[in-house]
Amino acid sequence: MVENKTNLRGYAMQYGTCMGLYWIFKFIFFPLGLRVPFLELVFMVLTLAVPVLGYVYARRFRNRYCGGYLSFFQALAFCFLMYVFASILTAVAHYIYFQYIDNGYLFEVYGKLLRQAGKMEGMEPFVKQMDDVLDAFRQLSPIKLTMQLISQNIFYGSLIAFPTALLVMRRKIPVY
Repeated sequence: MVENKTNLRGYAMQYGTCMGLYWIFKFIFFPLGLRVPFLELVFMVLTLAVPVLGYVYARRFRNRYCGGYLSFFQALAFCFLMYVFASILTAVAHYIYFQYIDNGYLFEVYGKLLRQAGKMEGMEPFVKQMDDVLDAFRQLSPIKLTMQLISQNIFYGSLIAFPTALLVMRRKIPVY
C-alpha cells in the first residue's frame, strides 16, 4: 500500500511538472494579450484546455500505471496533487515575472482600462469599486502576489479535480 501511494505521488509530481510547464507557457500570453487581442484569445483557449489536459493526464496515469483501474479517491488524490505540483512550479515563474519583469505593467494597463470604463454612463460605482481593488493589489509585494496566485491555482485545481476524478475512475468488476 505504501508503494502505491508513493507511485501515485511520484506520477502526480511528474504530470504536475508537465502541467506546470504548460501553465507557464500559457502565462506568457497573459501580459502579451493586453497589447495584442489575438494573444488574449490564445491565453483564454489555453486556459479552457487545462481541465482537458488534466483529464488526459489522469487517464494516462490510470491506463499506464494502474492497470486500467483507479478508484475515485485515488483519482481525486492524483488530480489534486497534480494541480498542487503544477501550482508550485508556476509560482516560481509568477514570482520571477512580478519581481523582475512586470514593473507595474499589469496594474498600469488595468488602470487605463478602468479609466476608460469610468467614462461610460452608469459605470462610476463599479469603476470606483474596481479601482479600490486594483489599489489593494498594487500594495502587494511580488511574493504576496505569488502566494495569492498559488492559492488561487490550488483552489481552482481542487475544484477541477473532483469532476475529473469522477470521469477517470474505473472500478474492477469482480469475477465470480
